[in-house]
Amino acid sequence: MQTLPYMFAALAVGAMISAQPFMNAMLARAIGNPFGAATISIAVALLACIALFLFTGYGNITADGLITLPWWVYLAGLAGTVFVAGGVLITPVTGALIFFYCVIAGQLISSTAADHFGAFRLEVRKVSLARLAGVFLVLGGSVLVSQG
Repeated sequence: MQTLPYMFAALAVGAMISAQPFMNAMLARAIGNPFGAATISIAVALLACIALFLFTGYGNITADGLITLPWWVYLAGLAGTVFVAGGVLITPVTGALIFFYCVIAGQLISSTAADHFGAFRLEVRKVSLARLAGVFLVLGGSVLVSQG
């Protein structure tokens, strides 16, 4: 499978997500509550997901299938909530660049560990010197950005 189109799609998603904390911060200022803004943002996301779910079909959802999943699988939505609420609270203080640099650095550190250990039933992809160098370059970049 060609990964390049998916990489470009991920870049587009990243570019789109970079506007999310600003829009949510504007919403928070307008209503006077950052968690209210996060709630509205997540409610809109829920409605969009429901529409996509109905449009694309129901898949293989069964009670038996849902029961057999590990309990922690259902915490994935909490990660989205933390990101949205965190963006509302942090981005106005740090600015978008530092916020996203730190988010990406955290993602790279966590993803490197997940790949290395095969967490979440992923295929094991051992840490290499090149991968570590890439992670440290991003971490160093976040330090440089915060100084400028």
